[in-house]
Amino acid sequence: MLITNGHVFTLDKANREFTDGAVHWEGDTIVDVGSTAELAARYPQAQRLDAAGKIVLPGMLCGHTHFYGAFARGMAIPGSPATNFLEILQKLWWKLDLALLWEDIRYSALICLVDAVRHGCTTLIDHHASPNAIDGSLDIIAEAVKETGLRASLCYEVTDRNGLDGARAGIAENVRFLKRCRKERDPQLAASFGLHAAFTCSDETLEACVAAAAGLDTGFHIHVAEGTTDQEESLRQHNQRVVERLQRLGILGPKTIAVHCVHLDDYEKDILRETGTLVTHQPRSNMNNAVGLPDVAGMLARGIPVALGNDGFSNCMLDEMKAAYLAHKHNTRNPQAMPGDVVFRMAYPNNANLARRFFAKPVGELTPGAFADIMLLDYAPPTPLNTGNLPWHLLFGVDGAHVTHTIASGKVLMADKKLTTLDEEAIMARARELAVKVWKRI
Repeated sequence: MLITNGHVFTLDKANREFTDGAVHWEGDTIVDVGSTAELAARYPQAQRLDAAGKIVLPGMLCGHTHFYGAFARGMAIPGSPATNFLEILQKLWWKLDLALLWEDIRYSALICLVDAVRHGCTTLIDHHASPNAIDGSLDIIAEAVKETGLRASLCYEVTDRNGLDGARAGIAENVRFLKRCRKERDPQLAASFGLHAAFTCSDETLEACVAAAAGLDTGFHIHVAEGTTDQEESLRQHNQRVVERLQRLGILGPKTIAVHCVHLDDYEKDILRETGTLVTHQPRSNMNNAVGLPDVAGMLARGIPVALGNDGFSNCMLDEMKAAYLAHKHNTRNPQAMPGDVVFRMAYPNNANLARRFFAKPVGELTPGAFADIMLLDYAPPTPLNTGNLPWHLLFGVDGAHVTHTIASGKVLMADKKLTTLDEEAIMARARELAVKVWKRI
């Protein structure tokens, strides 16, 4: 397949730009990038997709999300409104996850995956919870991922809040799915070992998780110091701050994702750097939950590769980029905070670096050998557009409505804004039926 006549940005280390560019791929892998004239002559028999001047970028990536939260959209939370983050968890998320059954898991994933296709997001790192439907839940999500044609790394969150049996079942589900991924080596699927957060897991449970993960070549995926409760409980129960405790128990490392990291001190940030632990930032969620914003600039300055997730918000990562760009300026009252190129680095190179811990081929770049993950944007820039100012065009000129084509692993999943492999209308109709039942169980 050959895309021609596009404004191509490779976003690899060379950061090349082709104003009349082309991308050729075979199977799920890019084999050539260059000018339309060169590639049209080189691959005269290739099936063509005429970009007609559209911007051609790598598919976007999401460093942390929750497919299971899809049915929260539009839901009225029973009882009085939450007054703090812990109450948000208790009144909404810990009730919603308990209400999910097998078909709900499938359709909550499909809803989010359809949203990802629509917004050019081709690789996602998910964190799942369904305490009344644990065994095999990751297989259900995996089949939804396969059906959509996207790529995802999955895990199940282990927690003590549903009792010892629930914690053991969560451990077993992580181990089972990790072994499945190691055996099958499916390029669309990967796994990590999910943990909810330090304040809902005892030392004994975390030690059991580390023991269960031994020999599986995996890291952990855990919320870290998202709200102040995490630090308060860690100090009260263990006389250690959260990151210190996680380091003591063997949770941190170059394959572990520490999500949020809002309430950390400098010593904890140094531990994250020294252990090579990955961090993801979710600004829309942080603002929505009123937990504050992490010191992203301080972590980046230390060499911590902070990536960008959405924590279950829409899979339009362009919106997450805008939120990151604006929130830190507003929070610090400093117009120099969180420059556009830094936001862009989190969304593309840093997210791509995170994804490479899970998948065999590069993502987030248009270069030979990378997965053929591509999005087309129908955006006519009103000012010059080049590699130097691309981040600011994405922040100020482009939104999800500009995405016309989404290609993942070489398959065209959306063309001219029409999904090619999924019956979106049927998926949403069934989801609406299931949502009513889920809401009644809360």
